[in-house]
Amino acid sequence: MAAKSAQLKEEVAVLETELSKLAKSQANMDQIRQEEKATYGESKAELEKGIAGLQKALKVLNEYYAKDDKAHEAAEGASTGIIGLLEVIEADFSKNLAQINADEESSVAEYEAQSKENEIEKTMKEQDVKYKTKESKQLDKTSAELTSDRDGVTAELEAVQEYLTKIEEQCIANA
Repeated sequence: MAAKSAQLKEEVAVLETELSKLAKSQANMDQIRQEEKATYGESKAELEKGIAGLQKALKVLNEYYAKDDKAHEAAEGASTGIIGLLEVIEADFSKNLAQINADEESSVAEYEAQSKENEIEKTMKEQDVKYKTKESKQLDKTSAELTSDRDGVTAELEAVQEYLTKIEEQCIANA
């Protein structure tokens, strides 16, 4: 019982170490997630501003070149090139925005899944610690009671043996 209790105490110590590591890992994940979220917020805002600016520029250019076709005939090729270039840039910005949105959603899903897994593992280990500690204390108590009982029985046995020795001295004839 004492050996089983000692083994349980060692297992509890290992579990508590693992719980500590798990808590540190979760705290680190939380910090990284907050940093990723902040970076995402900044990047998203910048891309949205860029897209809005490009859309306004395209609108202005399209309106400008649509007003008086005769006044801008000489610059028609340049206008098409500039507008085309701005449309390509807008498409790239939109693609980048879609990519960081997808990355953010993926990151959030992964973080939540890992956090749930960590929570389950934490709960399991805490319960293990609770029950192993309880069992260890119960084994220690039972072991102490049995040791006390053994001491009492040993004392009684010694008294009976001493009494038996006295009776044998009195009852057995010596030659």
